[in-house]
Amino acid sequence: MAEICLSNINKVYGDSFHAIRNLTFDIKDGEFLVFVGPSGCGKSTALRMIAGLESISGGELRIGDRLVNHVDPKDRDIAMVFQSYALYPHKTVRENIAFPLRMAKLPKPEIDRRVEEAARILELTPHLDRKPGRLSGGQRQRVAMGRAIVRKPAAFLMDEPLSNLDAKLRVQMRAEISRLQKELGVTTVYVTHDQIEAMTMGDRVAVLKGGVLQQIDTPKNLYDRPINAFVAAFIGSPSMTLYEASLSGEELRLGSQTIRLPDEVFAARPCLRSNGGRRVVVGIRPEDMDDASIAPASAEIQAAVTLVEGLGAETMVHLAIDAPWVDAGDPDAIAEIGQQRSAVGRFSPKTAVQIGDRARVALNASNLHFFDPETRTSIW
Repeated sequence: MAEICLSNINKVYGDSFHAIRNLTFDIKDGEFLVFVGPSGCGKSTALRMIAGLESISGGELRIGDRLVNHVDPKDRDIAMVFQSYALYPHKTVRENIAFPLRMAKLPKPEIDRRVEEAARILELTPHLDRKPGRLSGGQRQRVAMGRAIVRKPAAFLMDEPLSNLDAKLRVQMRAEISRLQKELGVTTVYVTHDQIEAMTMGDRVAVLKGGVLQQIDTPKNLYDRPINAFVAAFIGSPSMTLYEASLSGEELRLGSQTIRLPDEVFAARPCLRSNGGRRVVVGIRPEDMDDASIAPASAEIQAAVTLVEGLGAETMVHLAIDAPWVDAGDPDAIAEIGQQRSAVGRFSPKTAVQIGDRARVALNASNLHFFDPETRTSIW
């Protein structure tokens, strides 16, 4: 096992495209770290630089106590699991798992021992003499994991390993990978575009945008204390909706409506008082909205219902709030009223609201998020 240290890592391609900018943080020994962000944010490029599959344009990368900027991938003591399983179809499960050990010319008894151990951990023992074509997608992914495990590397690097699986298998496999990583205690770097995967699997999550690290923290802190509007809107499903608003004393003006903020908002965010009389960007999460006729709250707004999605245990209600919405990814984008994006409320399944209703929405004002309208950084 090993610590991985990135210090001012940059990646610039030949066409002057700056894919990664000054990436700096440490991945602790035995930690499960997840890179997440929208397509093209640089997360796979960062992983490939750690693996040695992409050259580093600037900065230093250390695995353990070794500087590995110019060390070949095979000499970095890491094991990669890719999006495609990359199994040999003509070889059995046993032969696929044993392949890297045979290439390393380990003695046959040691190879057999490691393969049997990996198969036991991954519950593949009954399938050792089958070929990949006779396995399910989840089983094939476990074989790919087994091939990485047997090497006993200093770190695992995983590039969207679950993206080819159906929804049910993804849930099952992410639980298995998390359990396996905890059992083995191996430093793991995992790339995904799925923020639910990131939040459920990572000890810490690194959120990237445009090649720049936005925030690296525990899943809980990313959700509760996002550093800026981009992280706030990216983390959470359905995502937080952002609106332009104004604050005067203890009253928040949101479009044509006024919300009185409770004292705990200002206790948690003392800098918010200095924003009195100024514009702010306010963020509302789906779970902080409900049907006010069955879930009374201290704050209430009205909104037109544009769509109702019944999911059994909850109902997703799309709401048109008469305030200019804000694009979390573009600091200059504020839409005019009438072009607003619907917010999504996670309503009780007992709600009776229908499309076209003017719904009374119970709002948990204590959980609202506030951002500077210029920098989009959180106000605390």
